[in-house]
Amino acid sequence: MIYDLIVVGGGPAGMFSAIVASQQGCRVLLLEKNGRLGKKLLITGKGRCNITNNSSVQNVLQNIPRNSRFLYSAINAFPPERMISFLQENGCPVKTERGNRVFPVSDRSTSVLECLQNALKRNNVAVRYEAVREILSNTDEVCGVRTDSGVIYSQAVILATGGVSYPATGSTGDGYKMAKALGHTIVTPEGSLVPLESIDIDCTDMQGLSLRNVGVKLVDAKGKTLYKDLGELLFTHFGVSGPTVLSASAHLNGFGCRLLIDLKPALDENKLNERILRDLDQYQNRTMENALTDLLPRSMIPVVLNRLNIPVTLQANSLKKEQRKAIVQLLKAFPVSISQKRPVSEAIITSGGIKVSEINPKTLESKLMKRLFFSGEILDCDAYTGGYNLQIAWSTAYAAATAVKSLIDKKQ
Repeated sequence: MIYDLIVVGGGPAGMFSAIVASQQGCRVLLLEKNGRLGKKLLITGKGRCNITNNSSVQNVLQNIPRNSRFLYSAINAFPPERMISFLQENGCPVKTERGNRVFPVSDRSTSVLECLQNALKRNNVAVRYEAVREILSNTDEVCGVRTDSGVIYSQAVILATGGVSYPATGSTGDGYKMAKALGHTIVTPEGSLVPLESIDIDCTDMQGLSLRNVGVKLVDAKGKTLYKDLGELLFTHFGVSGPTVLSASAHLNGFGCRLLIDLKPALDENKLNERILRDLDQYQNRTMENALTDLLPRSMIPVVLNRLNIPVTLQANSLKKEQRKAIVQLLKAFPVSISQKRPVSEAIITSGGIKVSEINPKTLESKLMKRLFFSGEILDCDAYTGGYNLQIAWSTAYAAATAVKSLIDKKQ
């Protein structure tokens, strides 16, 4: 049998590509090398699946720091509200939480996967569990794929094999090799939305400490602000993690970068100074280690004092004005040196991939090889946390599948 479309990769983008194309009348074969579909989808959002972000196209694009302009057409054609409607209409009710994050009402990623799998069945998508070894082509256009069991012919191929993050889920970079063999350039993949390592021993001393509602600023070696955010941060044995850090990791640009943490973003320096004065007056007969317990988490107090060479045993009423001023400044910009990202295997998504200048942004078709399309994380596009990366998958999948149908109609 010659298929209209072969989709390589059974993740979110691959499944949705197959669904959309089949809904439009295409004969579709979905190939997945794992023994099951959506393996990576199941672990997104800590097992809850942050499906998308219930916000405007403009907001979505603003939260895509890498190649957002390339995605303009795709996300406009299939914005978040259309994905929400698809899920609702296909038996997966959703809810919107803080930050416009969208989750299944069940709080289980399996609900999203079951919705997609049921849609595949209803639309008669053929699913086979085998690895694709090569995409076949006749001069300047693809004509099928080669698997371990032989050659399968098709009029078009959508490559949706993902990146290299979470390799245990099957994201091992296979698609990059296949695309490169057909002439495509691969922007070196690396982890994004990934924790950051630090050589500061203070991080180890504070490991397990979670800070909420803190300001986080990533600056380079020259002090230029690369990224800033407000939210949660976690100290770990290797450095720092948490939502603000994961998003900051997308902007790390070499050596000498630091995180500056504003521990009291709601207070300017004058108001913070007044707050500390009140605490020192209230606890004037205590040691400094005990006088700051209303202001800071206990595990952070000795770290702050040690950084300023203030003895933890110093009586609060003996603290000098210059020392108090230094505490204020440190709490408004607590520095953590960043040495590198954690390994890509620990990253939520991949930064890098197929060079987007070699792809038509409206159709997601290769400019180098006709009838070859791309969707999802394999593209050199990535976003912050909040459901934006999955929205990239849904939008590019829709664009590619719709373009395939248009191509086949023209041929007929």
